[in-house]
Amino acid sequence: MINEILEYNKMFIQNKGYEKYITSKYPDKKIAIVSCMDTRLTELLPAALGLKNGDAKIIKNAGGVISHPFGSAMRSLLIGIYELDVQEILVIGHTDCGARCTDAQRIIEKMKARGITQHDIDQVKDVGIDFDLWLGGFMDLDRSIQQSVEQIRRHPLVPKEIMVYGFIIDSVTGELTKVI
Repeated sequence: MINEILEYNKMFIQNKGYEKYITSKYPDKKIAIVSCMDTRLTELLPAALGLKNGDAKIIKNAGGVISHPFGSAMRSLLIGIYELDVQEILVIGHTDCGARCTDAQRIIEKMKARGITQHDIDQVKDVGIDFDLWLGGFMDLDRSIQQSVEQIRRHPLVPKEIMVYGFIIDSVTGELTKVI
């Protein structure tokens, strides 16, 4: 598969396919979006929101959640605010999310089946990682979005004038429903 990607990339460059994507690092609409890494949203999310390349900073992770106040998603938002002029943040979860109801213990068993030892798992636990919080999913999509929005709003390093909203996008139709 990687050879196909590399071959395609050569042709993309030779044909100057990149020209229609040229933009600056600053989001034209001054928004950042936190959403899920689900493959159905790769093109659907920007299309359903009317976004083109350069309009928004899009931060994706499993479940589209802010799982830690000083984790990588929050870091990205802070850099967006202070370095890239982000003024509004949208947290967008989606229907039929694969991260919903994820069970950390089941994932640990899959890790072991692929050669990760209990010793390796214990080392991670020893540095303070709670696998249930870190790898576990959520039961209530609305509540998960509300928690992420509130975590951003209450963050001590986020200016009060930054507007933060929560939505659910239908992973088939692209319909947005406001949560908070």
